[in-house]
Amino acid sequence: MKTLIKTRRFSSFQIIILGFLTVILLGSILLMLPVSTRQPGGASFQDALFTATSSVCVTGLVVQDTATYWSGFGQAVILALIQIGGLGVVTVAVLFFIASGRRIGLMQRQTMQEAISAPQVGGIVRLTGFILKAVALIELLGFLALLPVFAGKFGFGRGSWYALFHSVSAFCNAGFDLMGTEEPFSSLTGFAGSTAVNAVIMALIVVGGLGFLTWDDICRNRHHFKKYKMQSKVILCTTAVLIILPAIYFFFCEYNEAGIADRIRLSLFQSVTTRTAGFNTADLTELHDAGKLLMILLMLIGGSPGSTAGGMKTTTAAVLAATAIAVFRRQESAHFFGRRISMESISSAAAILLMYLTLFLTGAAVISYIEQLPLLTTLFETASAIGTVGLTLGITTQLCAASRFILVLLMFFGRVGGLTLIFAAVSETRSTALRFPKEKITVG
Repeated sequence: MKTLIKTRRFSSFQIIILGFLTVILLGSILLMLPVSTRQPGGASFQDALFTATSSVCVTGLVVQDTATYWSGFGQAVILALIQIGGLGVVTVAVLFFIASGRRIGLMQRQTMQEAISAPQVGGIVRLTGFILKAVALIELLGFLALLPVFAGKFGFGRGSWYALFHSVSAFCNAGFDLMGTEEPFSSLTGFAGSTAVNAVIMALIVVGGLGFLTWDDICRNRHHFKKYKMQSKVILCTTAVLIILPAIYFFFCEYNEAGIADRIRLSLFQSVTTRTAGFNTADLTELHDAGKLLMILLMLIGGSPGSTAGGMKTTTAAVLAATAIAVFRRQESAHFFGRRISMESISSAAAILLMYLTLFLTGAAVISYIEQLPLLTTLFETASAIGTVGLTLGITTQLCAASRFILVLLMFFGRVGGLTLIFAAVSETRSTALRFPKEKITVG
């Protein structure tokens, strides 16, 4: 009698999720080791899990100050988790495949395609190789640009480590910092007046948040904007708008007491970092409620597809805006740069918006009820978590275990992506020739 053994094949989406979960678990174990903390005994599982999740999901929310609580080994683990999370677990795995000379099959190529949001499987290995080389070069340039400032302040040895850590953290849009030795949880407020640090960190954040496919398009077509793919054009234009308009608001409405040069630096930095980076050069608790609401909106939008950033993505916001404009103008379809947007993209954008709003609002309401905190404060925290930003109004360390677990779930959802989770749960595409009768329903 023959025994039939059925081998389960995981979908690309399931592999991506399992990869992230595995790295988070391993990171948590490493951070629980006594060698990972400055104080004897090691970190609790709760603190280790939260920190590992925040690192892999490149968020930046912390329950322990990174500089004063974690040892050099612990900081190195956090940096490695940030790099893996920023590149993507699958991309890092491909690096080892390439280094070992192993053949990359069709299944691996499909998983790579989903991981970096590539439009097709063809050329995916070349694109991955380009990504790895570009990341190494950009982070090296960031390190070299930050080194003179940090070495001058902290000495060459410590300054070199700080330059490397903050270059990787900024490029990966993580928001982890080592400035707690000056003042715990101070982020980059001590460098608010440094044009060099502000410019380098902002450049790394923006480049990391544009997306790997956009880089490839720019490198191929250089300054010929008309030759760019529609997605690259939408990403670049939307990114510019989401940086400039909020910066104008911050300049005129939030930092009136600062000098002109300081206002420009503060306004630009807060506008850029809100899009999933997590650093701050100003006390966010002093913002007006309108400023906090604007930051919540920016955190939810986040960066671009296939980037180190999280959030709903710039393309999602752009598609929803273009669809609304098409409805207002009574046009049949939304479009960008002479190209029509597919109904599949519009449906996906609407689904993503609904998922993010539902989880973001529900999480904030539950935390507000548990902790008895103002709703706006918890909305800021959950937007930061699901957008994988890392900005906070100072409540993260005060939250109970249940509230922290909610943030962990939101961070994981925000980094992996809502559609990835749903497609992983429903791995098979159900197609049928049967179509229900159509009937009009009134909306609005």
